[in-house]
Amino acid sequence: MNHESWMEIALEEAKKGDLPYGAILVKDNQIVMRGHNQTQTNSDVSAHAEINVLRSFTMAVKHYSLDVLRGYTLYTTCEPCAMCAAVCVWSGVSEIVYGASTKELVEIGIEQIDISCETIVKQGFQNIKITPGILASTCLELFKN
Repeated sequence: MNHESWMEIALEEAKKGDLPYGAILVKDNQIVMRGHNQTQTNSDVSAHAEINVLRSFTMAVKHYSLDVLRGYTLYTTCEPCAMCAAVCVWSGVSEIVYGASTKELVEIGIEQIDISCETIVKQGFQNIKITPGILASTCLELFKN
């Protein structure tokens, strides 16, 4: 499968959330974990789609280390916020693939902390590949409905 195919699955996950953010974790061409935003549902400001996926994975494998997610790709419908990007650094995700950017969300009136995930990753200590803009317009449409 390609980035667009995986992002389509993340988009379906986003539709399950209380806000339209969805994420999947992929390794060896297999979905390992899925998640969506549950900040309102759980009254938890940290329950972003990316955090939910990474938290669920580390709890499932009952292991935490700074490289537990080496070789894994995180697909997310929107650019990870500063918190989510930092968690990607701490967990050792190898690649982040996202749809809509933080700037695009801000431009349509969605409140965001306007710091790119690339900025956070560059300040960290992991070598994380970032692939932006996959199905970005489709991801943005979820916020316009």
